[in-house]
Amino acid sequence: MFRGRHRRRFPDTAPAHACFPESSPDPGRRGARAHARGRLRRARPCGGGQHRRGCDEAALAALAPGWDDLAVDTYLRDGGRYRRRRHACFVQEGDALTLAPHRAHWQSEDYNALHGGMHRWFEPVEARTLALPAWSGLIDGFGRLFARLRGQARWFIEAHQFRIDTTDGIGRPTPEGAHRDGVDFVVVLLVDRVDIKGGETRVFEAEGTHGQRFTLAQPWSALLLDDARVIHESTPIQPAGEAGHRDTLVLTYRAGAFQGED
Repeated sequence: MFRGRHRRRFPDTAPAHACFPESSPDPGRRGARAHARGRLRRARPCGGGQHRRGCDEAALAALAPGWDDLAVDTYLRDGGRYRRRRHACFVQEGDALTLAPHRAHWQSEDYNALHGGMHRWFEPVEARTLALPAWSGLIDGFGRLFARLRGQARWFIEAHQFRIDTTDGIGRPTPEGAHRDGVDFVVVLLVDRVDIKGGETRVFEAEGTHGQRFTLAQPWSALLLDDARVIHESTPIQPAGEAGHRDTLVLTYRAGAFQGED
């Protein structure tokens, strides 16, 4: 159960933190991308080397077309075809961010009761997306942030491009329900939402009763999660017009090894 009024971010000491643009548009029919006018606040950690100055709005906007050619997720056990995705893995150590050989995505059934325990091979992130400065900048920047928080110099990172659509009437961002991912940190970045309603984010204490709920409405709003301390989910989406979709970039950071390798 959620307590208190809906608030848009956790206190800085909480195990989850939501970063929002300074202006918050109505996430209605026109789509969020058309409203991306406010300057992002605290959600621009693009990190090292050429990215030290951060990712500006133009660099972030250049990423968005990469969500228009995702492959259908054929592993959905609820029989749906509402999810499209691509997947890539990286190892970050100090100043070096290295693309790892393409591999299956694997989670334990302890963390994903619906799709855990199987090796899911998704289409790789396209080379043209990987080559964009904001792509590596975001991954590197969040890794540096988490390294400072945890004192961890090496991260095994998985990057997931998601599009949830409403072609069949309803789309489920998290068909497995409220869950943890089995990593150290999770970042959820909204890329766009077009002609939909729903898609509310809910975050609960893993060992408690408190929670928060809010809607990521403007492109490049970000949710940062300490995965050991919270569980999270997003509610289903429905069309606000003829059809719609919700695009996100999910980054997970894990110490030690990729899941299934330790």
